[in-house]
Amino acid sequence: MAGMIGSSLASVIEWDAAAHFSIFVPDLVTYTPDKVLQRAKFSHPVHYNMTRRMWPSKLSTKKRGICSTAKTYSLNEEETRSWEECRRAFSPFNFSVEEQDKILEKAFGHVHSPYWSEERQKEVPNLEAVTETLDYLRSLSLSDDDICKLLKKFPEVLGCCLQQEVQTNVQTLAKDWGIEGKSLKNLLLRNPKVLGYNVDCKGDCMAKCTRCWVRF
Repeated sequence: MAGMIGSSLASVIEWDAAAHFSIFVPDLVTYTPDKVLQRAKFSHPVHYNMTRRMWPSKLSTKKRGICSTAKTYSLNEEETRSWEECRRAFSPFNFSVEEQDKILEKAFGHVHSPYWSEERQKEVPNLEAVTETLDYLRSLSLSDDDICKLLKKFPEVLGCCLQQEVQTNVQTLAKDWGIEGKSLKNLLLRNPKVLGYNVDCKGDCMAKCTRCWVRF
């Protein structure tokens, strides 16, 4: 048996000077020098690093992973393209890729956020919607530095409905409390969650405290 395995390995292994070898197995049992792995189909050579004893993934797949320190999840090609486009919308703010992903994850339900409670379903971010919200925030005399601070405090604003929540709340602040201009800017930097309030319990709790005007 050992002779058969040795003979099989000799026919599929290519050595190089860096102590790596490639195993070409389109639909065969794959081997390491010391044990047998499960049957698998590979569309590319799988390279084994003898110094680290690791198998880097070279598998082709219909889905691609978007990674962050929080978690890894799969998106199809169109969804991945949309996610990456939204990352580029953050270029004026000098966020790291990790920070960009964290903002999108919290805004669109890919990680738990107490702000959404249990109401937020996972959604793939859309560049047009993200850009519209960022442009609207700029129209409120917020600089890119101000928006950067706002997004760090309240990334969920990108997942709020621009017309029905964000714009409506800004109008409410101006109409009911006379808060606009510089006063509005100062309020949004201090308490940006006001942009997402969508209920007013008027003292009769509706169990939606994170989005209730009672917190204002």
